[in-house]
Amino acid sequence: MLKEERFNTILKKLKKDGKGTYETFSSLLAVSVDTVRRDIDFLYQNGLLIKVRGGAILRSKDPLSFQERTSVATNAKDIIGRKAQKFIKDGLTLFMDGSTTVDAITHHFPLDISLKVITNHPNLTSIVTKYKNIELIILGGTYHADTAITTGVDTCVDATKYIADIYFMGNCAIDSKLGTSAVFREDAEVKQAMIKSSKKIIALADHSKLGRTEAYKVAGIEAIDVLITDLASSDIKLEDFRNLGLKLV
Repeated sequence: MLKEERFNTILKKLKKDGKGTYETFSSLLAVSVDTVRRDIDFLYQNGLLIKVRGGAILRSKDPLSFQERTSVATNAKDIIGRKAQKFIKDGLTLFMDGSTTVDAITHHFPLDISLKVITNHPNLTSIVTKYKNIELIILGGTYHADTAITTGVDTCVDATKYIADIYFMGNCAIDSKLGTSAVFREDAEVKQAMIKSSKKIIALADHSKLGRTEAYKVAGIEAIDVLITDLASSDIKLEDFRNLGLKLV
Protein backbone atom coordinates (compact mmCIF):
# COMPACT_ATOMS: atom_id res chain seq x y z
CA MET A 1 0.00 0.00 0.00
CA LEU A 2 1.34 3.41 -0.96
CA LYS A 3 1.99 5.99 1.75
CA GLU A 4 -0.78 8.27 0.44
CA GLU A 5 -3.21 5.34 0.53
CA ARG A 6 -2.30 4.69 4.16
CA PHE A 7 -2.92 8.35 4.99
CA ASN A 8 -6.36 8.22 3.39
CA THR A 9 -7.25 4.97 5.18
CA ILE A 10 -6.25 6.42 8.56
CA LEU A 11 -8.34 9.56 7.98
CA LYS A 12 -11.36 7.57 6.79
CA LYS A 13 -11.13 5.33 9.86
CA LEU A 14 -11.03 8.39 12.11
CA LYS A 15 -14.00 9.95 10.33
CA LYS A 16 -15.97 6.76 10.91
CA ASP A 17 -14.96 5.98 14.51
CA GLY A 18 -13.63 9.30 15.81
CA LYS A 19 -10.47 7.68 17.19
CA GLY A 20 -8.02 4.85 16.65
CA THR A 21 -5.02 3.23 18.32
CA TYR A 22 -1.63 2.51 16.78
CA GLU A 23 -2.38 -1.20 17.03
CA THR A 24 -5.75 -0.81 15.29
CA PHE A 25 -4.17 1.05 12.38
CA SER A 26 -1.27 -1.40 12.24
CA SER A 27 -3.69 -4.30 11.82
CA LEU A 28 -5.90 -2.41 9.35
CA LEU A 29 -2.97 -1.36 7.15
CA ALA A 30 -0.87 -4.51 7.61
CA VAL A 31 2.20 -2.47 8.54
CA SER A 32 4.30 -2.09 11.68
CA VAL A 33 3.33 0.12 14.60
CA ASP A 34 6.44 2.21 13.90
CA THR A 35 5.18 2.90 10.37
CA VAL A 36 1.79 3.92 11.78
CA ARG A 37 3.51 6.26 14.26
CA ARG A 38 5.37 7.98 11.41
CA ASP A 39 2.19 8.28 9.35
CA ILE A 40 0.25 9.77 12.24
CA ASP A 41 3.12 12.16 13.02
CA PHE A 42 3.03 13.37 9.41
CA LEU A 43 -0.75 13.83 9.42
CA TYR A 44 -0.56 15.59 12.77
CA GLN A 45 2.09 18.03 11.53
CA ASN A 46 -0.17 18.82 8.57
CA GLY A 47 -3.12 19.58 10.86
CA LEU A 48 -5.22 16.61 9.72
CA LEU A 49 -5.66 14.84 13.06
CA ILE A 50 -4.85 15.16 16.75
CA LYS A 51 -2.32 12.85 18.39
CA VAL A 52 -3.25 11.35 21.74
CA ARG A 53 -1.62 8.78 23.99
CA GLY A 54 -1.57 5.50 22.08
CA GLY A 55 -3.14 6.76 18.87
CA ALA A 56 -5.08 9.61 17.27
CA ILE A 57 -8.49 11.27 17.27
CA LEU A 58 -10.42 13.10 14.58
CA ARG A 59 -9.89 16.79 14.09
CA SER A 60 -13.12 18.54 13.11
CA LYS A 61 -13.64 19.61 9.48
CA ASP A 62 -10.69 17.58 8.20
CA PRO A 63 -10.88 16.17 4.66
CA LEU A 64 -10.67 12.47 3.92
CA SER A 65 -7.74 12.62 1.54
CA PHE A 66 -5.16 15.00 0.15
CA GLN A 67 -6.98 14.99 -3.19
CA GLU A 68 -10.27 15.82 -1.47
CA ARG A 69 -8.73 18.53 0.68
CA THR A 70 -9.21 21.26 -1.93
CA SER A 71 -12.86 20.42 -2.51
CA VAL A 72 -13.66 20.11 1.18
CA ALA A 73 -11.79 23.25 2.26
CA THR A 74 -13.55 25.56 -0.18
CA ASN A 75 -12.21 28.68 1.49
CA ALA A 76 -8.91 29.61 -0.14
CA LYS A 77 -7.37 30.90 3.07
CA ASP A 78 -8.29 27.70 4.89
CA ILE A 79 -6.55 25.62 2.21
CA ILE A 80 -3.40 27.74 2.52
CA GLY A 81 -3.60 27.53 6.30
CA ARG A 82 -3.66 23.74 6.17
CA LYS A 83 -0.85 23.51 3.63
CA ALA A 84 1.38 25.69 5.80
CA GLN A 85 1.31 23.22 8.69
CA LYS A 86 4.00 21.01 7.09
CA PHE A 87 6.56 23.78 7.73
CA ILE A 88 5.71 24.29 11.40
CA LYS A 89 7.71 22.39 14.02
CA ASP A 90 8.14 22.66 17.77
CA GLY A 91 10.61 25.30 18.90
CA LEU A 92 10.47 27.59 15.86
CA THR A 93 10.38 31.37 15.98
CA LEU A 94 7.90 32.78 13.46
CA PHE A 95 7.21 36.19 12.02
CA MET A 96 3.52 36.47 11.11
CA ASP A 97 2.14 39.71 9.70
CA GLY A 98 -1.40 41.06 9.69
CA SER A 99 -2.91 39.17 6.77
CA THR A 100 -6.12 37.21 7.26
CA THR A 101 -4.39 34.23 5.65
CA VAL A 102 -1.98 34.21 8.58
CA ASP A 103 -5.02 33.94 10.86
CA ALA A 104 -6.01 30.79 8.97
CA ILE A 105 -2.58 29.25 9.64
CA THR A 106 -2.89 29.79 13.39
CA HIS A 107 -6.34 28.22 13.44
CA HIS A 108 -4.78 24.94 12.28
CA PHE A 109 -1.80 24.77 14.65
CA PRO A 110 -1.53 21.51 16.61
CA LEU A 111 -2.93 22.30 20.05
CA ASP A 112 0.27 21.36 21.89
CA ILE A 113 2.69 23.12 19.51
CA SER A 114 5.49 25.12 21.16
CA LEU A 115 6.38 28.29 19.24
CA LYS A 116 7.48 31.90 19.55
CA VAL A 117 5.23 34.03 17.33
CA ILE A 118 6.20 37.64 16.58
CA THR A 119 3.58 39.77 14.88
CA ASN A 120 2.33 43.28 14.18
CA HIS A 121 -1.22 41.95 14.30
CA PRO A 122 -2.60 42.47 17.84
CA ASN A 123 -5.86 40.72 16.99
CA LEU A 124 -3.89 37.49 16.72
CA THR A 125 -4.03 37.39 20.51
CA SER A 126 -7.62 36.17 20.49
CA ILE A 127 -6.69 33.23 18.27
CA VAL A 128 -3.45 32.20 19.95
CA THR A 129 -4.93 32.20 23.48
CA LYS A 130 -5.99 28.55 23.17
CA TYR A 131 -2.38 27.46 22.53
CA LYS A 132 -0.76 27.18 25.94
CA ASN A 133 2.78 26.69 24.62
CA ILE A 134 2.94 29.65 22.24
CA GLU A 135 4.77 32.80 23.29
CA LEU A 136 3.18 35.72 21.45
CA ILE A 137 5.14 38.95 20.97
CA ILE A 138 3.32 42.01 19.60
CA LEU A 139 5.51 44.56 17.84
CA GLY A 140 5.07 48.19 18.87
CA GLY A 141 4.14 51.06 16.60
CA THR A 142 1.05 52.94 15.50
CA TYR A 143 -2.11 50.85 15.42
CA HIS A 144 -4.32 51.22 12.35
CA ALA A 145 -7.89 50.09 12.99
CA ASP A 146 -8.72 49.64 9.29
CA THR A 147 -5.96 47.09 8.72
CA ALA A 148 -5.70 45.88 12.36
CA ILE A 149 -1.90 46.08 12.33
CA THR A 150 0.86 48.19 13.85
CA THR A 151 3.17 50.04 11.48
CA GLY A 152 5.77 52.77 11.49
CA VAL A 153 9.39 53.20 12.52
CA ASP A 154 8.88 51.61 15.94
CA THR A 155 7.38 48.48 14.37
CA CYS A 156 10.24 48.13 11.92
CA VAL A 157 12.88 48.70 14.62
CA ASP A 158 11.21 46.17 16.91
CA ALA A 159 11.27 43.57 14.12
CA THR A 160 15.05 43.90 13.76
CA LYS A 161 15.49 42.77 17.38
CA TYR A 162 14.53 39.19 16.45
CA ILE A 163 15.68 36.45 14.11
CA ALA A 164 12.84 34.30 12.81
CA ASP A 165 13.19 30.79 11.44
CA ILE A 166 10.24 31.45 9.12
CA TYR A 167 8.33 34.53 8.03
CA PHE A 168 4.80 33.69 6.89
CA MET A 169 4.16 36.69 4.67
CA GLY A 170 0.70 37.68 3.55
CA ASN A 171 0.54 39.25 0.11
CA CYS A 172 -1.64 41.85 -1.55
CA ALA A 173 -0.14 40.95 -4.92
CA ILE A 174 2.66 38.79 -6.31
CA ASP A 175 4.10 38.79 -9.81
CA SER A 176 6.66 36.34 -11.20
CA LYS A 177 8.82 39.17 -12.62
CA LEU A 178 8.16 42.13 -10.31
CA GLY A 179 7.89 40.22 -7.03
CA THR A 180 5.55 40.96 -4.17
CA SER A 181 3.93 44.32 -3.45
CA ALA A 182 1.58 46.02 -1.00
CA VAL A 183 -1.27 48.51 -1.11
CA PHE A 184 0.14 50.65 1.72
CA ARG A 185 3.73 51.89 2.03
CA GLU A 186 3.77 51.36 5.80
CA ASP A 187 2.73 47.72 5.37
CA ALA A 188 5.47 47.19 2.78
CA GLU A 189 8.10 48.66 5.14
CA VAL A 190 7.17 46.30 7.98
CA LYS A 191 7.24 43.31 5.62
CA GLN A 192 10.72 44.36 4.44
CA ALA A 193 11.95 44.55 8.04
CA MET A 194 10.63 41.06 8.74
CA ILE A 195 12.23 39.69 5.57
CA LYS A 196 15.64 41.05 6.60
CA SER A 197 15.42 39.27 9.96
CA SER A 198 14.17 35.89 8.70
CA LYS A 199 15.95 32.71 7.61
CA LYS A 200 13.13 31.50 5.35
CA ILE A 201 10.39 33.48 3.58
CA ILE A 202 7.11 31.70 2.90
CA ALA A 203 4.75 33.82 0.82
CA LEU A 204 1.01 33.22 1.12
CA ALA A 205 -1.26 34.12 -1.79
CA ASP A 206 -4.59 32.85 -3.05
CA HIS A 207 -5.09 32.61 -6.80
CA SER A 208 -6.60 36.10 -7.04
CA LYS A 209 -3.27 37.66 -5.93
CA LEU A 210 -1.16 35.96 -8.61
CA GLY A 211 0.14 37.95 -11.57
CA ARG A 212 -0.82 41.25 -9.94
CA THR A 213 1.09 44.26 -8.62
CA GLU A 214 0.33 47.06 -6.18
CA ALA A 215 2.02 50.43 -5.76
CA TYR A 216 4.60 49.60 -3.06
CA LYS A 217 7.20 46.94 -3.74
CA VAL A 218 8.02 44.61 -0.87
CA ALA A 219 10.65 42.28 -2.38
CA GLY A 220 11.79 40.64 -5.57
CA ILE A 221 10.69 37.10 -6.35
CA GLU A 222 14.23 35.89 -5.56
CA ALA A 223 13.68 36.72 -1.88
CA ILE A 224 10.91 34.11 -1.56
CA ASP A 225 11.75 30.52 -0.65
CA VAL A 226 8.25 29.03 -0.75
CA LEU A 227 4.96 30.14 -2.31
CA ILE A 228 1.81 28.61 -0.81
CA THR A 229 -1.42 29.08 -2.75
CA ASP A 230 -4.88 27.54 -2.73
CA LEU A 231 -4.10 25.88 -6.07
CA ALA A 232 -2.64 22.47 -6.75
CA SER A 233 1.10 22.83 -7.35
CA SER A 234 0.56 21.48 -10.89
CA ASP A 235 -2.06 24.12 -11.76
CA ILE A 236 -1.37 25.96 -15.01
CA LYS A 237 -1.98 29.30 -13.24
CA LEU A 238 1.37 28.76 -11.47
CA GLU A 239 3.31 28.25 -14.70
CA ASP A 240 4.96 31.68 -14.54
CA PHE A 241 6.33 30.89 -11.07
CA ARG A 242 8.13 27.71 -12.06
CA ASN A 243 11.92 27.51 -12.42
CA LEU A 244 12.41 30.65 -10.35
CA GLY A 245 14.18 28.98 -7.45
CA LEU A 246 11.16 28.84 -5.14
CA LYS A 247 9.09 25.89 -3.96
CA LEU A 248 5.42 25.82 -4.95
CA VAL A 249 3.03 24.29 -2.44
